[in-house]
Amino acid sequence: MNVQIFIPCFVDQLYPETGFNMVKVLEKFGCKVSYNSNQTCCGQPAFNAGFRDEAKAVCTKFLNDFKGSDYIVAPSASCVGFVRNYYPALFDNSSVHNDVKALGARIFEFSEFLVHVLKVTDTGATLKGNATYHDSCAGLRECRIKTEPRTLLSHVRGLILNELKDVETCCGFGGTFAVKFPSISINMGEQKVENAIATGAEYLISTDLSCLMHLQGYIDNKKYSIKTLHLADVLASGW
Repeated sequence: MNVQIFIPCFVDQLYPETGFNMVKVLEKFGCKVSYNSNQTCCGQPAFNAGFRDEAKAVCTKFLNDFKGSDYIVAPSASCVGFVRNYYPALFDNSSVHNDVKALGARIFEFSEFLVHVLKVTDTGATLKGNATYHDSCAGLRECRIKTEPRTLLSHVRGLILNELKDVETCCGFGGTFAVKFPSISINMGEQKVENAIATGAEYLISTDLSCLMHLQGYIDNKKYSIKTLHLADVLASGW
């Protein structure tokens, strides 16, 4: 199976190892993975900031970079959710409307691709310790991802998964929200981390590194021992 990977800005600039781990897992289950080095951003930052024309230019490049019929897989529900839910509005009544519709049907967040397309629930991973899972807003509300990461984590040898209180509450990052409203953002992050620690977790896992970066900042500031991990890093561990 041919798979193109989209590597979001956060992963490319700050957490490249997560991208490599995603590829490692995909190749283990028979995917022929390709990476178009011309790819840049999905356009979400400009769109969320209100720069619709600039966003459309970036989104047009994304469309051109990912032409074809291959599956597209990304280690980010945020980016996948944006492409699926907002590209159709940006390109409504345009000549590429059908291309946008087709793109939305073949782009997947990593965990949903494993479970629903590859039919994989056990990657053979091993990670000993207690963990809890954070539902990112984009994963839960835009991609409708809930059971997929938990199913995959339930098969990780040595990992004990416990649900945290108010698990579906936002972590407080929200892109520019964290910059415009830092006090609210920090308090929301505090609530999420403290709830995670209350479960006895050593690891706080999610599908989105934007959330995890925000939460790790609070963790580092408080000098807590709990560690954030992207799902791909967990699923590639121990083999």
